[in-house]
Amino acid sequence: MPLAIASARASITAGQSPFGSVIVRGGEVVATGHNHVWAWTDPTAHAEVVCIRNASRMLGTIDLRGCELYSTCEPCPMCASAIHWANLDAVHFGARIADAEAAGFRELTLPIETIYREGKSDVRIVTDVMREECAALFDEWKRASGKAY
Repeated sequence: MPLAIASARASITAGQSPFGSVIVRGGEVVATGHNHVWAWTDPTAHAEVVCIRNASRMLGTIDLRGCELYSTCEPCPMCASAIHWANLDAVHFGARIADAEAAGFRELTLPIETIYREGKSDVRIVTDVMREECAALFDEWKRASGKAY
């Protein structure tokens, strides 16, 4: 998670939103990603999706079995779906989607636990990893004149 937090800080420094992700396999970092929504004029360029794209290119496959994703914030429904479709073994996250909404992001407040339970996904969920540190990224972003979408 510390590397995901560093990625989120790089996103803030680049004028983007405060989200960062990392994909690991066997304890080794495969890829990182941070939010690029504003830079790429792409509403799908969330940290998790960018990270999945980077990992798929790095590994030469869309099947990321054996990999786990760490994200500074609970994945939105779009990202939760991408994680499922990429066959990641697990998702670990810090801040909750409610924290993002409270910071001003227009979120679909559907918890990932509900999405995966109702959708019968076998992706393992690990919640609240370094939650305080991850939630503090929203304050850092606001101080840097952050712009929500």
